[in-house]
Amino acid sequence: MKNIPSIFAREMKAYFVSPIAYVALIVFALLTGFFFATYFNWASHYQGEASLRSIFHNMTITMLFLAPLITMRLFAEEKRSGTIEIIMTSPVTDTEIVLGKFAASIALFLMMIALTFIYPIFLMAYSSPDVAPMAVGYLGLFLLGATFLSLGVAASCVTRNQIVAALISFVMLLGLWVIGWMSSAVGSQMGKVLSFISLMEHFDDFSKGIIDTKHVVYYLSFASFCLFFAVKLVQSAKWK
Repeated sequence: MKNIPSIFAREMKAYFVSPIAYVALIVFALLTGFFFATYFNWASHYQGEASLRSIFHNMTITMLFLAPLITMRLFAEEKRSGTIEIIMTSPVTDTEIVLGKFAASIALFLMMIALTFIYPIFLMAYSSPDVAPMAVGYLGLFLLGATFLSLGVAASCVTRNQIVAALISFVMLLGLWVIGWMSSAVGSQMGKVLSFISLMEHFDDFSKGIIDTKHVVYYLSFASFCLFFAVKLVQSAKWK
């Protein structure tokens, strides 16, 4: 695992050499800022609850579109340009390559989240919100974002076209998002299965300030499986 920092540094440099990091940060900041301003204006007029619950849900919608953008080039561009062959012949393991690239996407995501820390500060300056639920909401947002990004990493390993990688990631994330809505339209047993598979069903408790270990385990297991699958795809690419 000693080579992960090198892969991480390389990918972070690539993010900020290209427009991807700047686009992701600016779009996320603008959209979440608009959502917060709208919510704060409504709360100030109608004495709404001082919390970030609705903002967290809006952030997840924004991440649904930005996660594929962040991860689409990680492996697809390496395949297209041929640099993946250079990396694979260097003294790094497949696991180090995947984890290093994943860590870079997580770091960019954390920068995006950090831009929103002004919102709880703003709320505390003008009201008396409960800090614990907001902290739990941020934890859930991080776990959900890491899950989104892990699936994006796996999708980027499938193709050498960045746009195709982004589309694969977006369609899969959207499917895992809306599958929860179908749970109420099917039988009780199947509904429970669909509800468990849905990415958003596990986020609702976090947005309410509730930590349930089954949700944490779900997100960690999902992300681990996607990264394991990505490693296997990288390994198979060596023999093509």
